[in-house]
Amino acid sequence: MNAHDTSIDLAAYFERIGFSGPARPAPTLDTLRALHLLHPQAIPFENLDVLIGRPVRLDLESVQRKLVTDKRGGYCFEQNRLFRSVLQTLGFRVRSFAGRVLWGREAPDMPPRTHMLLLVDLDEGTFVADVGFGGMTLSAPLVLQTGLEQITPHGAFRLEDASGEPQAYLLQALVNGTWTNVYRFDLDPQYDADYEMANHFVSTYPQSVFVHNLLAARLAPGKRYGLFNRRFSAHDEREGSDHRELDGVAGLRRVLESELGIRLPDSAELDAALARLPNQA
Repeated sequence: MNAHDTSIDLAAYFERIGFSGPARPAPTLDTLRALHLLHPQAIPFENLDVLIGRPVRLDLESVQRKLVTDKRGGYCFEQNRLFRSVLQTLGFRVRSFAGRVLWGREAPDMPPRTHMLLLVDLDEGTFVADVGFGGMTLSAPLVLQTGLEQITPHGAFRLEDASGEPQAYLLQALVNGTWTNVYRFDLDPQYDADYEMANHFVSTYPQSVFVHNLLAARLAPGKRYGLFNRRFSAHDEREGSDHRELDGVAGLRRVLESELGIRLPDSAELDAALARLPNQA
């Protein structure tokens, strides 16, 4: 459905995520698992460009420059665009789809398709691959099979049948002992033009959560870090969760650069945008 990307700089990408395997690993499940674990621990989720009024470009050259060369982060369309290109270059069979985000949503109406995810076809079966869902990003591929609790390095997930649609799936995460909806998706193929349209919507629509709020997240071994406006959260698999409000622009910049691992853009608008963020308490 999408032409294979052949201009990815594998060496630079592997250095960025800390992959120490062969220069061109075989397209196996072990390789997929290794890359899927390393990517979200090295390349953070963030929407700083949207917050300061810069366009989010999805062409491979722009995505690679931002996430790899400039050591920034990005959101789902950028993250999974890059990951798809890496996988296809290695010879994986990858298909692109779109999800409807349910995480943190209480409204009963059906949300639009604003999330990009991938399916990878291997001899062992078909797997969901998704390195771009913020604080609940997967750290391992999930086999496309319903009713199966799947343990990842960062918690348990499962896929269930989504009622009302043929071949529709509901991704859920086990949070504090409760299965919580993350997003739903079906097997309607998506093309790059579909992602361009969705990207324009989430980055410019006045009611989009990305336009007026700061969102950033990163995984670390056994941990999840997340930032929504001034509220910083750190979840440790063994020690539980900690939340705190950050004071001032300096505090926000420090967390973005340290715990979130973002090389902040050189922009005069950044500090002003950070200063405008509301408190969540």
